[in-house]
Amino acid sequence: MSLSRRSLIGGLGFPALLPLTAQSRPRRIVSLNPCLDAILVEVANRDQIAAISHYSRIPRQSAIYDLAMRLPQTHGTAEEIIALRPDLVLSSRHGARATRTALERLGIPMALFDVPSTVEESISQVREVAAAAGFAHRGEALVSRIQEAINTARPDSPRRLKALVYQPNGFAAGHGTLMNEMMELAGFENVAGRYGIGKWGNVSVEHILANPPEVLLSGSLSPSVQTWSERIMRHPALASLSDRIVQTTLEEKLLYCGGPVLIQTAAALARAHRVALRLLP
Repeated sequence: MSLSRRSLIGGLGFPALLPLTAQSRPRRIVSLNPCLDAILVEVANRDQIAAISHYSRIPRQSAIYDLAMRLPQTHGTAEEIIALRPDLVLSSRHGARATRTALERLGIPMALFDVPSTVEESISQVREVAAAAGFAHRGEALVSRIQEAINTARPDSPRRLKALVYQPNGFAAGHGTLMNEMMELAGFENVAGRYGIGKWGNVSVEHILANPPEVLLSGSLSPSVQTWSERIMRHPALASLSDRIVQTTLEEKLLYCGGPVLIQTAAALARAHRVALRLLP
């Protein structure tokens, strides 16, 4: 393994790498994380992608579902990954430690990534994945698209709307999260803190009714299986607050990842802000 390839291990130093040639680029990349999947499919050649995570095939949660259904998948076991013969594995630091240990013992190069909590960290991750795949210029092009989408989402109105975003199973994103920053950029004030939420936490219906936000965003309503947040969105008690709360949806697939998903998230939040401005007194 060359020195430049060794520097990939640990997900460190990507911006300083010299451009990889066609011969030195990884030929078989396996991604074990859906957020890394979403970046990889934007910056790598299709024939480089040996497999992406099975999470990207969950319809409501995946921003690349249609494409993911046409790509090989892995459930992230060491046996599966070894059989794929990768020369680079992309993994979250929060992934299965036993799998990483097995791959390390076999000398399979890995790039490890943290969960980004800011737009800047997410953009850095895009650049790192693109450099690892050998196409840094594609990473820069994607970064430009993300930045353009965020700039377009900035509201004309100076009014900041007090809002709460519900994750499935009732978890709300608080301060110090990527979603919090995206909300602020789109003209919202994240009020999760008023319900005692730090970075993440659960908010009861009673707390919302007692101290409602101006805007309540949740995943798309399902006609069959309802999440905890969907039951709240349908709660009859909220009807009495219809003149004070604007209820709108933010698709579940936009709640988890940064990278190219931020393009869709920015547009969705901007639409929600415009709608709420029209409806609120």
